[in-house]
Amino acid sequence: MDFLDAIFNNRILWTSILAWFIAQSLKVIHTFIVDKRFNASRFVGSGGMPSSHSAFVMGLTTATGKTHGWDSTIFAICLGFSLIVMYDAAGVRNAVGKQAIILNKVIEGIHHKTEKKVTEQRLKELIGHTPIEVMAGAILGILIGNFMV
Repeated sequence: MDFLDAIFNNRILWTSILAWFIAQSLKVIHTFIVDKRFNASRFVGSGGMPSSHSAFVMGLTTATGKTHGWDSTIFAICLGFSLIVMYDAAGVRNAVGKQAIILNKVIEGIHHKTEKKVTEQRLKELIGHTPIEVMAGAILGILIGNFMV
């Protein structure tokens, strides 16, 4: 029972989870405002405004820095981890999303030009983030980290 109690009382973990939850909730609200339709799948989907990956890791990093000190080794590890995650979200994963858009157009073009049935499913296009989405998520995580710890 000590394990579950320790997890339940881990303020750093819950700060990160709250930052993720708020970011995912904001994605639903943002989609509703921009697209004028409610899309509950945005609550669990990747990509979009703000980056929940960035919110989670920066909430973790901020809470860790406040708890263990800004000069601690664990803060440095968290910050390094956060920077890699945010770079990946805005760089690699964003590029994958752009490639998915192009590949979906190619598959659609093949489907229209041939009698053969194309069985490939459309690739998910909203995977990564723009730098603004990453920055918004990071700021959200920092705010939640400062507020919660």
